[in-house]
Amino acid sequence: MHQQIEAILFDFDGVLADTEPLHWACWNEALQTLGVSISWEAYSANCIGISDRAFLEAMGKVSVPPRSLDELWPTYPLKKKLFAERATRGGLISPETKAILQELQSIPLAVVTSSATSEIGAILKAENILDRFKTAVYGDEVTNLKPHPEPYLTAMKRLGVSSALVLEDSGPGIASGRAAGCEVIEVKHASDVPALLRARLNGQLK
Repeated sequence: MHQQIEAILFDFDGVLADTEPLHWACWNEALQTLGVSISWEAYSANCIGISDRAFLEAMGKVSVPPRSLDELWPTYPLKKKLFAERATRGGLISPETKAILQELQSIPLAVVTSSATSEIGAILKAENILDRFKTAVYGDEVTNLKPHPEPYLTAMKRLGVSSALVLEDSGPGIASGRAAGCEVIEVKHASDVPALLRARLNGQLK
């Protein structure tokens, strides 16, 4: 028998929103200036759920010829600009996910992401769901990113709960949630979230 859920904590990219293809496209456009590219297969296998700095370090190692982080880092502002322009046009979060967020009135909700406040806060606002979350923990607010438990422990502390249900799609995120002592549901695709939540919550949806 599952215990009553005190709070639900959502990763953003790949859970609340299917943003990874957009991140990938923006990175490729920015890295093109240096003649560097990454396939979708390599990106999805190695680059989801890690910081942008770690992503560029990994990119540098597999580039031909190899590139240093110092060489690749100057492309980061352009990637951020491209993503910010495209991500706030709306439509990244499905109507089904928005609907279940509205149904979850009786359970405190939070977003826990490795991405920056400026990036994700703007999307949540553009999608008109920012007010559904009691708090959001962004990558630039913590000392240690996922897979460290700090992001999820921070969210639980802010909500005043001792346990939570976590929805995550990446290895580092799943490890972070488990290390924080949370029950973790692995999400294969953002479109699965409403059904996964309904199956887990049963009679707890009000």
